[in-house]
Amino acid sequence: MKVEITDVFLRDGLQDEPVIVSTAHKLEIAEALVSAGVKRIEAASFVNPKRVPQMADAADVISTLPAIQGVTFTSLALNGKGIERAVTAGATDIQVVTSASQAHSNANAGQAIEDALAGIGEAVSRFPEVRFFAGISTAFTCPFEGSIDPGYLLRVVRAFKDMGISDVGLADTLGTTPTEQVMASMRFVRDAEPDLTYYLHLHNAHGQALATASAAVGIGVVRFDAALGGYGGCPFAPGAHGNIATEELVRHLHAEGHDTGIDEDRLADAVRLAREIILHSPAAGLLDPAR
Repeated sequence: MKVEITDVFLRDGLQDEPVIVSTAHKLEIAEALVSAGVKRIEAASFVNPKRVPQMADAADVISTLPAIQGVTFTSLALNGKGIERAVTAGATDIQVVTSASQAHSNANAGQAIEDALAGIGEAVSRFPEVRFFAGISTAFTCPFEGSIDPGYLLRVVRAFKDMGISDVGLADTLGTTPTEQVMASMRFVRDAEPDLTYYLHLHNAHGQALATASAAVGIGVVRFDAALGGYGGCPFAPGAHGNIATEELVRHLHAEGHDTGIDEDRLADAVRLAREIILHSPAAGLLDPAR
């Protein structure tokens, strides 16, 4: 089976690292990912640079990335202001994100889910030329609220559907959700809204993310997020673990007979480059608790 992997190192991987990676080095890592055969790369997030200084150069990254046939560079935004900044920088594929948990929405986006969705919906309607897709953080487990009711998750999915968004990612933000719970929630949502396209964004606390990926492929999910070296996490989700490592997921899927189109040796080169760049990058400033 053909499985698509979006590498999110440049955004999710770096946002939780206590260093500032230069724009030039981010572009170098993007080049290494493309060389390895990665066709979809999350390159930046347009969020408050006082809270996430690692993403302060988002506009520079997006406006400088080269156009490469067959390769998509995506951006992330949490609200209308972020969407406007992304569009101004030249972003063509933007992931709009909210949480399935009210407490995490307050911590991550600084507002309630309903307010976040209203702002996102208004901005999405103003940019019909942009390819929007959705991500739902804490889709299964929240560090503040515990397990998420699948019915509540479905309400958020349907809010994005009402915006005209048909591509929805569900995130195990902490990386602690058992495979069985992820699958049960996914089945519930897919049964209710079977015409949407779903993908998974998996973090990996106890090594269970690979088993979750296998189970998801078994029910027809063929898109996953992953990050070089397993870097990443959410600064506003206490206890969040790193992403599932791109190289581990690729190796695992290849062993199961699936096709990712990614070269494992060149991907290993990209991992080494990323680690070396992080090691020699200057320290980031402290996150500003102000919203």
